[in-house]
Amino acid sequence: MNSGTQQGSWFFRIHRKAAGAALGLGIVLAPAVVASRSVQAQTFTLRYTFTGGMDGSTPVGGVILDAAGNLYGTTSEGGNFACSKGCGTLFKVDGVGNKTVLHSFAGTGAGDGEYPNAALVWDGQGNLYGTTVVGGASGYGTVFKLDTTGKETVLDSFSGAGGDGAFPLGGVVRDEQGNLYGTTEVGGTSNCGTVFKLDTTGRETVLYSFAGMGGDGRSPWAGVVRDGLGNLYGTTVGGGVSDLGTVFKVDTTGKETVLHSFTGTVVDGAQPMTGLVLDTNGNLYGTTNSGGRGIDGGNGAVFKVSKAGRETVLYRFPATGANGIHPRGVVRDAQGNLYGTTVFHGAFGWGTVFKRAPTGKLTVLYNFTGGNADGGDPYAGVVQDSQGNLYGTTSAGAVGYGTVFKITP
Repeated sequence: MNSGTQQGSWFFRIHRKAAGAALGLGIVLAPAVVASRSVQAQTFTLRYTFTGGMDGSTPVGGVILDAAGNLYGTTSEGGNFACSKGCGTLFKVDGVGNKTVLHSFAGTGAGDGEYPNAALVWDGQGNLYGTTVVGGASGYGTVFKLDTTGKETVLDSFSGAGGDGAFPLGGVVRDEQGNLYGTTEVGGTSNCGTVFKLDTTGRETVLYSFAGMGGDGRSPWAGVVRDGLGNLYGTTVGGGVSDLGTVFKVDTTGKETVLHSFTGTVVDGAQPMTGLVLDTNGNLYGTTNSGGRGIDGGNGAVFKVSKAGRETVLYRFPATGANGIHPRGVVRDAQGNLYGTTVFHGAFGWGTVFKRAPTGKLTVLYNFTGGNADGGDPYAGVVQDSQGNLYGTTSAGAVGYGTVFKITP
């Protein structure tokens, strides 16, 4: 198993585009409204531009939204502590673009986490919960809580030993009793990843260890979603019948079922790197990083899997890259529209925000330019408020450290 340092380096090779250098030091920009370069007339608002260093950089996990319109998220680098480029931060951006660092991660040496990668989750009292990819007591990642006073507590440090998991790339979900559920990318009895539960006393239980063979999945990169009966659903980036990833279910007894194995053919996707959303009928929706154009590659797909395990490809991103490539998760509104991002390409090569209608039509809502006005490479999906506005983050751009944005329909 890799050490925490090796995993961190690997992680950033995946999550950063080896392209143009930043133009000097970034500066904080006041919220700016620019005309969207898209098929429809959307309004793009730049909420915040990260400056690196203590301010934080590389927000690959996206944001969550509170009732007052404040946004909360993490940066994978930056902050007060060393960790080469900083161990990462937890931040808040208010409705007018004021940004506050709520916590700077201190890293393994201090017993704290390093490199948060995923979105956060709330409880009913305003406390925030999340994961770090590495750090903690053993360097294999943590689950943490940030309370309303700004105090951070490491709830669990993964050990990567004795069947425990290691390197939680995805976030956590919370049930009504306050238990947390998530995944680790490796670890478990076969070192192919786990699904875990963390109870309110801090006791961690491995609910399932992926086998990575015999048609089972391996390496879940995203967290899980939970239905009203307590069943958990997620994706693995590898494993399955073609070793191109799976959609899985873990029930309340710990029994796992592979609902779908991706094949990467022209009629299927491959390598789902992000999580799922549920509709009221129990259908699951998500994206694959590649596939949809043959086993040789493909630019990714949007898919639906029924509760019986029947998969339907809802959209395949074209070879031209005009609508973007490598989609990163979706959210679903009450009308059945799906909204998401693509990491690369689009009109200017820096990714897109898209809408996929129930009719099957896909519309590019925004094309990122990679410039100071918007950033680029949105590695996370978007969240939506009650008015239909979309919020998200970019990991890069000409300034080089990432942005927080809003798109108004």
